[in-house]
Amino acid sequence: MGLHPLEFSECYLDSPTFREKVKAHEAELDKTNRFIKELYKDGKNLINATKRKFIQLSMAQRKFAQCLGEFQFEYIGDAKTDDEKCIDESLKEFSAFLKNLEEQREIMMQNITETLMKPLEKFRKEHLGAAKAERKKYEKETEKYYSSLEKLLNMSAKKKEPQLQEADVQVETNRQHFQELSLEYVCKLQEIQERKKFECVEPMLAFFQTVFTFYHQGYELAKDFDHYKRALQINIQNTRSRFEATRSEVYELMKRTKDTPQEHRQTSAISSEGYLYVQEKRPPPFGSSWVKRYCTFVKEQKILHMITFDHKSGGKTGETESVMLKSCLRKTTDTLDRRFCLDLEITDRPGTMLTVQALSEDDHKFWIHAMGGKEPVHYLGRTYSKERGIDAQLDDIGVSFVKNSINAIEKRGVNDQGLYRVVGVSSKVQKLLGLMIDEKSNELDLAVCEDWDVKTITSALKLYLRSLPEPLMTYGLYKEFIIPAKSGSPEARLQAIHCLVHKLPEKNRLVLGLLMKHLATVAAHSKQNLMTVANLGVVFGPTLMRPQEETVAAIMDLKFQNIVVEILIEQHEKIFGDTPSECSSAAAFSAPTRQSKKLGRQNRPLAVYNPQVLDIQTVSVGSESGTPALDEASLGSNESVSSHSSNTSAPGTPPQRAQNPHDTSQTTPSPDSSGMCSAMASWMNSVTATSATPQASSSKAPRAVTDGEPAEDSNSVPGARLAGGSPGGEEGPHP
Repeated sequence: MGLHPLEFSECYLDSPTFREKVKAHEAELDKTNRFIKELYKDGKNLINATKRKFIQLSMAQRKFAQCLGEFQFEYIGDAKTDDEKCIDESLKEFSAFLKNLEEQREIMMQNITETLMKPLEKFRKEHLGAAKAERKKYEKETEKYYSSLEKLLNMSAKKKEPQLQEADVQVETNRQHFQELSLEYVCKLQEIQERKKFECVEPMLAFFQTVFTFYHQGYELAKDFDHYKRALQINIQNTRSRFEATRSEVYELMKRTKDTPQEHRQTSAISSEGYLYVQEKRPPPFGSSWVKRYCTFVKEQKILHMITFDHKSGGKTGETESVMLKSCLRKTTDTLDRRFCLDLEITDRPGTMLTVQALSEDDHKFWIHAMGGKEPVHYLGRTYSKERGIDAQLDDIGVSFVKNSINAIEKRGVNDQGLYRVVGVSSKVQKLLGLMIDEKSNELDLAVCEDWDVKTITSALKLYLRSLPEPLMTYGLYKEFIIPAKSGSPEARLQAIHCLVHKLPEKNRLVLGLLMKHLATVAAHSKQNLMTVANLGVVFGPTLMRPQEETVAAIMDLKFQNIVVEILIEQHEKIFGDTPSECSSAAAFSAPTRQSKKLGRQNRPLAVYNPQVLDIQTVSVGSESGTPALDEASLGSNESVSSHSSNTSAPGTPPQRAQNPHDTSQTTPSPDSSGMCSAMASWMNSVTATSATPQASSSKAPRAVTDGEPAEDSNSVPGARLAGGSPGGEEGPHP
């Protein structure tokens, strides 16, 4: 299990468990900071060693390689994608390769400062340094808030009402500021945890690229390393794209949490959690003291678990005590000069009352309601529903619209560049969808009607699928679909998804089968439309499957949704054509072995990659009928990386794609299928182009976002974003 996701709702509870999670993230960033500083120091030694004796240089190189080989990235969540697994192993690959470069040290060191040292130091100062500053602010604000809270709670209830109100307002202001700062700090921590994967590895990749450029005598060695290098570039590109999409979702969730914190407070039908100040009575003349404890009340058993925790002492956790409640009564200020108090009668201590103090009036009502008090709580049990602008249903009319759209797209625009990524004008898309799902006007044949362009039809089809009351792959099976994508061999993944598809309702399975067959047709024309299986997975992953609850942990699973859709596209004939013979439990999955370790580098299949062509040109913004202005290779050809493949190409043979990793029935390689790590995707440029481009790894790829997110200004990133759509007219892209 890697690092736990930090849920925004936990910022409001501020529980000991949450603080432990934050500490784990902070410790990982500290470790990364130390690693970069050590790597920077070793790199400096490497440069200086060229001026000294051979022995000194050799020692520095071995130390540098050792530093790379010993470090390992931590990850957020309970599983890693295949891309992240390869990135995790990349430092060990670099370490092994570096030992072979010792004889060519002088050429290798010429560009190390620009390609490695400065980017790493820049990342350490700009990002890790910023996180450290945010950490200090967070700790300072924690101290300030809880100090003001204790001062308020210790204030006499007999003071004048204006004084009490003023104190309440001041504490409430401090609380809001503290919680907002906590949200931002949690978001920053997770952003840097995800960012470091490519920010740390990419400079290393740029370093090796410069080595190959100036390394004439080591040409054969560089050629031997080419396959792994290009595969890792694809892994980094995919990880960066998924990071950008995930970050946008996390920021959106943080914004919603800021706007409506009460709606996102963690509540459970089983238990209630939060801080209470517990009165601890002492024998005369010492009186009593109030101790802050984090309390969890289990409603069914009526057990209250209390953990002593003090934020001001560095987050030290004390003893845990559990009691069984018999009753809960609100305590008035007539008997105790403190507000927000409750008297708890303990079952196993007859005649003993435990007095506790809530943090505010709302918190007071919350605990009374949770423990069976009589005071009403108006904000609990509220249900929230998203308003839908279009009444889309999975009925005969909806199925007819899907078939009509697919037929029109395949006849009129299957070769259009950026198909399904370039979006239509919002008003036209909604107008078309409203027209097609209306019983009185759905007879229109889109294949022959020139009034609607292809990008409007594709956007309407995606809008229909997103507007269904439940995703096409259902809420109930969401977690079951995600499990095989996180683990297991390619054959096990295929078998599990095959079984799960046949658990879907009949109409859902029918529409999903039609759509996957259509997307396979689109991917077959990827040389013209540039929409590979991987690109289609990015577009349709969040559209076809999504969790019922929006959390940070769920957003982290976006990358696995894409993998599921890739498998469905590649294996649509087997999955939808055959009934599964037997279905195994999801618990039987095990992590696949990394096949590239078993293969000699000379036997790795070729995967050509040139980041220079990844800068996507801006899609033209003009009239509604404007044509997207895309470079022929601007979308790249990111092949599916949903699983490994054992096929390899022999040394000296022309580059070709490996056999489809999900097809267990074929034994001969197919030029249209692909794998990952050991079976690398073929990109648009030639081998010679990459070997002559030292700055390849420094190119910035476009941000990949899910369809439906507003298109970003084309001047804000290098190249317009196509994953989420581009401007399509005066009214902007369809959201």
